[in-house]
Amino acid sequence: MAKLESIIKSEIQRLAKHEVRSVFLPLRRDVWGLKVKLSNLIKNFTVLDRMAKEISKARSAEPKLDASPEEVKASRLTPERIAGLRKKLGISQREMGVLTGASLGAVASWEKGKFKPQGEKKAALVALRKIRKRDVKKMLTEKAGAKEKRPIPKKRKVTIKKKKVAKRK
Repeated sequence: MAKLESIIKSEIQRLAKHEVRSVFLPLRRDVWGLKVKLSNLIKNFTVLDRMAKEISKARSAEPKLDASPEEVKASRLTPERIAGLRKKLGISQREMGVLTGASLGAVASWEKGKFKPQGEKKAALVALRKIRKRDVKKMLTEKAGAKEKRPIPKKRKVTIKKKKVAKRK
């Protein structure tokens, strides 16, 4: 009887091992695939994290045109002060427009006293008062470089057809 019991016991163990393997092997493959995916995601994350740190470091190093709302409210920008600021920085009206986000005509109007800068433009002018000439030149070169990177749209050639005029006799 003991021999029969040991045979049944060994057969049950063998069948149980077979069942466990049939369930476990697909799971093992899935776990391996997930580990590979996780490894790739970690590699991508480290690259993106490094790039984000470099970008934030570059942005913190570059001068910004920031002014607090209190400074903007307290500022008195007269046409003479705007022109004096521009001359002190050694930039043209066009360059001041590029820095403040305004057009050449707007800057000229500010300096003539026709209009006063409002909102973001006024804040940019207040912030320009705090920046050194060297930083202004650097900002202008960066903006010029960013402008060059944009694709320039191609102009279409327009042809004008001439009408044939019948001669009268």
